[in-house]
Amino acid sequence: MKEIKVGIIGFGTVGAGTAETLLKNKDVLEKRTGVTMRLAKIADLDITSSRGFEVPQGVLTTNVDELIDQCDIVVELVGGTKIAKTFILKALEKGKSVVTANKALLATYGAELFAAAEKTGADLCYEASVAGGIPIIKSLREGLVANRINRIYGIMNGTCNYILTRMENEGADFDTVLKDAQKLGYAEANPSLDIDGFDTAHKAVILASLAYGQWLTLDDVRVEGIRGLSIDEINYANDLGYRIKLLAVIKNNDGTVEVRVAPTLIPQSSLLAQISGVFNGVMVDADTVGQTLFYGRGAGRAATASAVVADIADAALNLAHNCKRRVSPFRPGKQFDMVAPQGENVSRYYLRFQVKDCPGVIASLSAILAKYEISISSLIQREVAPGTASGIVPLVVLTHAAKEHSMLAAIDEIEKLCICAGKAGMLRIEDI
Repeated sequence: MKEIKVGIIGFGTVGAGTAETLLKNKDVLEKRTGVTMRLAKIADLDITSSRGFEVPQGVLTTNVDELIDQCDIVVELVGGTKIAKTFILKALEKGKSVVTANKALLATYGAELFAAAEKTGADLCYEASVAGGIPIIKSLREGLVANRINRIYGIMNGTCNYILTRMENEGADFDTVLKDAQKLGYAEANPSLDIDGFDTAHKAVILASLAYGQWLTLDDVRVEGIRGLSIDEINYANDLGYRIKLLAVIKNNDGTVEVRVAPTLIPQSSLLAQISGVFNGVMVDADTVGQTLFYGRGAGRAATASAVVADIADAALNLAHNCKRRVSPFRPGKQFDMVAPQGENVSRYYLRFQVKDCPGVIASLSAILAKYEISISSLIQREVAPGTASGIVPLVVLTHAAKEHSMLAAIDEIEKLCICAGKAGMLRIEDI
């Protein structure tokens, strides 16, 4: 049985989970692949602290160069976009197969890394970079290879999904649920990467690039997070038959690719709307197969380790049978004409205004929306609650599809009306 030596750089949460899985399921992997994947080296600055399981003698080292030289497969799990990039490029230059879970690195330097892999014919595997244990990368690369991808919708951040689920179920405000998420370990002490949408944006860049054959960048993505999202918006969305999710939206509209991340209303009846708590889900709409939905744990030690080890097994099989790059890690072949310029994105919208309860309000708002060629699909005006002296009432408007720049201009003009109090709430709608 062919033996392939595996080295892991980074012995943190995911690195430890990967090492433990390789050791614990060694027999299962050998039976299923016919290849022995021997954990030869683990490199980390801290090689003395316990990770909760025993590592074979001589495996731990602080010398990354030694690991790269001695191992057939190099697994990068240190994170970040600096030293991790150095390690990966060094391994690829030596023709070593590389496995990574580093979404930020791929979203930032994907084109450079895959060019380096192409140059030496090395494998570069990255299943764990998007949606944890959900095999969405493999599905796009292999299972859906016969399809043109029309659109992808993704709930790909467990922290945000947990917060939104609890806000909806309990009527709790954003700040309260965020603090609970931090106590439970679902959110970092500095949660900005998650709640401001950039973690999801990194994953969206990877999926969009893979789906459409050319590497995009974060500059191509319109990013909005859920920070400070009002419980009122969640309640109104619920009344209207929608649920709010932090949604990655990837579309190819007749050759114009649109990629955005934002809190978005989706129908409660849709399968994607049923994904709650810390779970992730990705829906792919393709021309041949139609819609497929991928669901599971999007983060955590075990789920991510499962995806990393699956990549290790693929790379090991390729090495054992002398067929590196049997399935190219990234298939170039641009399938779009341009990325939609900021402001040109088209969507339906949910709008909430605080307006004076007086005659002519609806006519004034409708006239401004019409001026910008924005059509109203439905409108709800709440009555003033008994005993309320302010005379200010919420007015909720759902629109038909409109360009973003038109919507923003219309909202700016409406907010300047004397009948309007405060800033308007604006969210996008996807009728999945």
